[in-house]
Amino acid sequence: MTKKIRFIFSFISLGLLISFSSSVWEKPEPFKVDGAEIWADSVLSGLSEEQTLGQLFMVAAYSNKNEAHTQEIDRLIKDQAIGGLIFFQGGPVRQAQLTNHYQSNSKVPLFIAMDAEWGLGMRLDSTISFPKQMTLGAIQNNAEIYKMGIEVARHCRRLGVHINFAPVVDVNSNANNPVIGVRSFGEDKINVSQKGIAYMKGMQELRVMANAKHFPGHGDTDTDSHLALPVVNQSISKLADVELYPFRQLIDSGVASIIVGHINITAIDNGKAATLSKPIVTDLLKNEMGFRGLIFTDALNMKGVSSMYKPGEVDVKALLAGNDVLLFAENVPLAIKKISKAIHDREITREDINARVKKILMAKYWAGLNNLKAVDTTNLYNDLNSSSSKAVVNRLYKQALTVVKNQNNLIPFKIIDTAAFASVSIACNGTDNVFQHTLSSYAPFDHYSVGKTITDTASADLIKKLKGYDVVVVGLHQINSY
Repeated sequence: MTKKIRFIFSFISLGLLISFSSSVWEKPEPFKVDGAEIWADSVLSGLSEEQTLGQLFMVAAYSNKNEAHTQEIDRLIKDQAIGGLIFFQGGPVRQAQLTNHYQSNSKVPLFIAMDAEWGLGMRLDSTISFPKQMTLGAIQNNAEIYKMGIEVARHCRRLGVHINFAPVVDVNSNANNPVIGVRSFGEDKINVSQKGIAYMKGMQELRVMANAKHFPGHGDTDTDSHLALPVVNQSISKLADVELYPFRQLIDSGVASIIVGHINITAIDNGKAATLSKPIVTDLLKNEMGFRGLIFTDALNMKGVSSMYKPGEVDVKALLAGNDVLLFAENVPLAIKKISKAIHDREITREDINARVKKILMAKYWAGLNNLKAVDTTNLYNDLNSSSSKAVVNRLYKQALTVVKNQNNLIPFKIIDTAAFASVSIACNGTDNVFQHTLSSYAPFDHYSVGKTITDTASADLIKKLKGYDVVVVGLHQINSY
């Protein structure tokens, strides 16, 4: 480490350690449960070096793709002994069937993960979507978010999912942020922390691993890391006070895993993605903040890192930085060869790799993979769409409703027979939606809709029409593509 980095970290240490309520060695060790270490050691002792390295990888799986995709996953399980899968688009029954198929072919039980920030409905058809985190940010009673975490975890367990990459604990401090937005609980670090903890504790109550992301904070960026490497030009004091605050709180509360984001933190390791930065992953997250859970890279096929390094090379750099699990490696066989070479060249030790794989295996034990059972598809749809789940969704939306402004006591609307009412749905296809149907149950409304874009001419025409109404109610249906 250079003198410059040491100098920078002396200030980080001051900013962080003063705020710590407990010393590093008192931080929670999420997977240290009875039997975990013995089981992990027994599994690890039966793996070859290549199979051991395979446990470091989690690859994308889809339940809406063809047989060629299934065969590709089968090869990675058989030949590289990959450690896990993260499921994306598809349907619940098909995913359950594929999960059973893949698990039956794997020597070591697979971690099954999803990126289901607002529930399975974020990825799968025929499943429930809970409110997005910005909506949850308006709820006063955090116990309701804990209950949501329980419900999301119940859905995950029912589908054979062990990890949910949620909550997002980025503080949404930049209105121009194209990738976080409604995925964040908001711009207040304390509110973000409290709600992140509630969501996390609800999921982990049922042994579904929660994940705080995107370390060390993706909220104050204006670039999408799927497309390029965002830059965070913040001072050390601002990082410590705002961006890192929710992560510290969740670590102290026992969060089991963290994703490191593809973000250039100029004050710590300028020019390098946090994912590939030893000063950020090892020195800051592990050593300074004392995190003992699993550390995941963000997807290694995202342009934030893939545009700078070749497949295999980026995987080695991610391990050297201190990550435990490599998400979305573009070429797993090549990456394993590159890591083997790095071990041979003494860039990284075999003991270090074994320690990370042991932690992964202990996490699998914590999640119940030592006693793996097939997913039962009987009544799966009904179990994932229960009336109790729908009641949780309705209660969350009701409690999130916030009156920001009520000039001249416009709300509640005075339904006068002679008044003319209109509604406009923005970023919505047509007028056949719950919002406008509900308005029609209160009074005669004329309904209009606007897509995500509108021409100047169409906008002028709509405004001209709306001038003829006494009351116009506008609904904004979507403000973020993620």
